[in-house]
Amino acid sequence: MYLVTGASGHLGQATINHLLTTYKIPANKIIAVSRDASKLADLKAKGVHVRDGNFDDEAHLTKAFAGATRLLLISTSAMEPGQRIKQHVNAVRAAEKAGVGHVVYTSMPNPVGNAVLFAPDHEGTEKALADSKLGGWTVLRNNWYFENLFFSMPQALASGTQYSAAAQGKTAFIARDDLARAAAATLASDKGGKATHTLSGAKEYTIDEIAKLVSAATGKPLNVVHVPVEGLVQGMIGAGLPEGMARMFASFDDATARGSLSGTSADYKAITGAEPQALEPWLKANATALSAPAAH
Repeated sequence: MYLVTGASGHLGQATINHLLTTYKIPANKIIAVSRDASKLADLKAKGVHVRDGNFDDEAHLTKAFAGATRLLLISTSAMEPGQRIKQHVNAVRAAEKAGVGHVVYTSMPNPVGNAVLFAPDHEGTEKALADSKLGGWTVLRNNWYFENLFFSMPQALASGTQYSAAAQGKTAFIARDDLARAAAATLASDKGGKATHTLSGAKEYTIDEIAKLVSAATGKPLNVVHVPVEGLVQGMIGAGLPEGMARMFASFDDATARGSLSGTSADYKAITGAEPQALEPWLKANATALSAPAAH
C-alpha cells in the first residue's frame, strides 16, 4: 500500500497521477491523505482510498497511516514559526507507530545553514528521519519549481522591472511534474535502505538569464534591478506584503546569492530513467500564464 500525504495539493495530485498512469499502480493500492478528504472525491471515484490527516495530532495521523507500506511525506505548508517541524515530527512518529516500512520526504536543497527562513524545518525533519526507528527512508531534496516563477513574473512583466537580491547566484529550476514523477518512482520502488537525493533541472540560471528567457518567451521587456536584501524586503513591504512574508521571499534571493540553490544533479535521471524537462520550452508553453496573475 502506497500512501501520499498532501494529496489535494499540486504535488500530491501529480504524484498520484504518476503512480496510476506512469507506474501502473492499481488505485486500490494507493492511500491519499489530506487535511480535508472531501477534496479527494475524484480520487475516491477512481478507487483510491482517501483519508483525513491532521498533522497537528500524532494519534490521528497514526490511524491515517495504518496499513501503509511505503509513505510519501510531502512537506506541509504551515507558516507559523515552529509549526511545520512539529507537524513533520508528528508524521515521522506516526509512521513508526503505524508500522510503515519506508518514508519518502520532500525536502529542499542544502537545508543545513541555508538562508531560506524555513530551511531549519527541512533540516529538522531530515534529522527526525535519521534518528527514527523506521526501517528505511529516502530524502528528496527538491530544487525550486519552474512554477515558482508564476508568483513573481506577472507583476515584474507588468512593470517591466524585476527587483532582485540574488546577485549572480544560480538556481537549477525543475518542473513540479518532474518532481512528482521522481516521488512516485521512489514510492513505487521496492528499494529499502536510507538515502538522500538532490533533484534539479539539467541547467542552472542567474536571475538575469531567467529575465532574458522570460522576455523572449512573452515578448515583453524585463529589466533586472539588483538591490540589497533589506532593500528588497522594504520594497515588498511598501508594495503591501506583510513583513513576515516579505522576509520569507527575500530569503530565497539571499540563499540564491549565497549559492545554496545552485548545482545540477543526475539523481533525477537515475531515479526515473528520464531527462528533466528543459526550462526554455516550458516558458514558451506558459507565456500567457507568466504574463497574467493567476492561481497556481
